[in-house]
Amino acid sequence: MAWKFELVAGPLGYTSEGPAWDGKHLYFSLIQEKRIMRYDPKSGECIEWKNNTKGVNGMLFGADGRLYGCQATGRAMVRFEVDGSMTTLVDRIDGKRLNTPNDLAIDKKGRIWFSNPWNTGLVAPGDTKELADESVLRADPGPDGKYSVTRVATNLTSPNGVLLSLDEKVLYVAECDYGEDRLRELRGYPINDDGSLGKHTVLHQFGRDHRGVHRSVDGMCLDSEGNIIACAGWSKSGPGPLIYVFAPSGRVIETHEIPADHPANCTFGDADLSTLYVTTRTGHLWRARTERRGHMLYPLYAAGKH
Repeated sequence: MAWKFELVAGPLGYTSEGPAWDGKHLYFSLIQEKRIMRYDPKSGECIEWKNNTKGVNGMLFGADGRLYGCQATGRAMVRFEVDGSMTTLVDRIDGKRLNTPNDLAIDKKGRIWFSNPWNTGLVAPGDTKELADESVLRADPGPDGKYSVTRVATNLTSPNGVLLSLDEKVLYVAECDYGEDRLRELRGYPINDDGSLGKHTVLHQFGRDHRGVHRSVDGMCLDSEGNIIACAGWSKSGPGPLIYVFAPSGRVIETHEIPADHPANCTFGDADLSTLYVTTRTGHLWRARTERRGHMLYPLYAAGKH
């Protein structure tokens, strides 16, 4: 059954990103405006929840109920505390500043897996790239609350969305490079017992046609059956802007048209976790009722409902 998308907020800025559900509200980021918005589906109210975020992009609630975010302009991984303050968890690796952290996944051990591309459009004036690579990193919490950072995937040129499989044995990564000679793929990396990643499998590859290169996966989320719900495509080429439903094997189960170009990221929300919320590059928030149910650490895992 086709999903019918409804516009619930916007336009609010150039790009809306990082949708995250806390059990009652839907949070999403306005990267360039350095704001986080909060939408209440019961009242329909959409308000500013946080400003001066230093370009927070992807966001996710951990099992501890706190919101974590990839700070692109600030070049750090941050956590929002109960009192409203923002704590920097990591901002360097090998003594060098991170690039522009983009998206994240958090596992049951509290480890944060995040993409670290270099997005020149999000860095502060005068900032320069200090790392030679664009990779996927993992931040591990220590007994003292401090985080250590490890590279886990380096054979990438523009990593974007990251997502953990239902059993947390596979890390899905979107390779999202727009160069004609570059790869645009959805990959699956097996997670070894020591936390390292094995050789990836290409689950889906986005090609090109006479109009140009096809747009790869941006953000994605997981349903309760372990399927990947992904934002991809644009009007410039290919089948257009779509929400894809991939099986863990990479097989395309469904596609759903969305009435907005550049769908950016998505998450499930509402009381039954069956409404899909989607952000876009045009600064809107869309939603659609689905026959699927979302899977997330919080609030369900924390409440023992998984």
